[in-house]
Amino acid sequence: MEGPRSPRETELPQVLDFLNKKLRNEASWSIAAEYPTAFSSNNLHNMRIIADEGHVLSHAVLKPLIIKSPHVIYKVGAIGSVVTEDQHRGQGLSTQVMTDCLKSASEQSCDIAILWTDLFDFYRRMGFELAGSEISFVIEDNFDVPPVNLRFSTDSKVAPDAIYRLYSTHSVNSVRTIEETRKFLAIPQTKVYTAWEPNGQLAAYAIEGKGVDLGGYIHEWGGSVSKLMALFSFIRAQKNQPYTIICPRHAKNLINELRRKPVTVNEGYLGMIKLVNFDQLAAKIKRAFRAEGIADIVLEKHPNHFVFGIGQDLFTINNETDMVRLLFGPVDYRAMDLFKEETIQKLEKILPLAMWIWGWDSI
Repeated sequence: MEGPRSPRETELPQVLDFLNKKLRNEASWSIAAEYPTAFSSNNLHNMRIIADEGHVLSHAVLKPLIIKSPHVIYKVGAIGSVVTEDQHRGQGLSTQVMTDCLKSASEQSCDIAILWTDLFDFYRRMGFELAGSEISFVIEDNFDVPPVNLRFSTDSKVAPDAIYRLYSTHSVNSVRTIEETRKFLAIPQTKVYTAWEPNGQLAAYAIEGKGVDLGGYIHEWGGSVSKLMALFSFIRAQKNQPYTIICPRHAKNLINELRRKPVTVNEGYLGMIKLVNFDQLAAKIKRAFRAEGIADIVLEKHPNHFVFGIGQDLFTINNETDMVRLLFGPVDYRAMDLFKEETIQKLEKILPLAMWIWGWDSI
């Protein structure tokens, strides 16, 4: 048995075959088509396998992302496709490939790692915790919107640069290229809904589905609130059945409009997050506070605890997973009754950090 290690290029077909059988057994496409930027020869160095006599026994993949937000630009190591051959489970192989992915994330200067799973206890043992915020709106009934002079389409043949232009207007997004957008548009089971201005310019878009995942979920969208609302109304009429729109908490204007409609609202976590390079992330956060004129922010890691606060109004945090939620939410500093009101007002200028990873970037 050898590994964890990166697969050689000649082994990539074998690795994909293992993943297709374990994770996409009933799909008519390869997992590489579903995650085109993760399972490519360009990302071999971020894939981890354990093998025995040419057979893949366990696998995980890391996908580094640069996340831009209004105050902080940080690097996230998204981890996914963690799977071990049935007869080799319980031997710690998944833990080994995960640990090696986290080591690689640290070596590549990722600030945090994130993954999406329902195996909460398993990943908590590695230091992950549910954190970040996600708000979903279930559109169960038709809802009216003011008349708009737009043309709607369900044609998936959309120029990637038009999608990229609207995507780039988000205040929080992961850095992508137009070529990556082109690859994402070709993912199996992806439905593309668009709204067009009379002059032929793309006004809004919404993406549903991603391979075997996110069917019935609008996980990517772009455009002004009024035009998105019109597009969402069109989608409801087209589908003639309920669907769900996923939103980041900072999309306040869109959230307010959606709350006025006959929708079911669910609030949840973005994913499971782990601190990877705390000192590096803390330095970025401190710079953001200083840019707001707050020079006495305290965010320190000690051997057995963290110290967090402003000036002399400080709080000791003994658990790293608690620190994750304080930085990325969901958290209500007032409800916690830890800090003075003056301190809370200063903290809320930056924290919780605006954090969102759009569906196409998930792994």
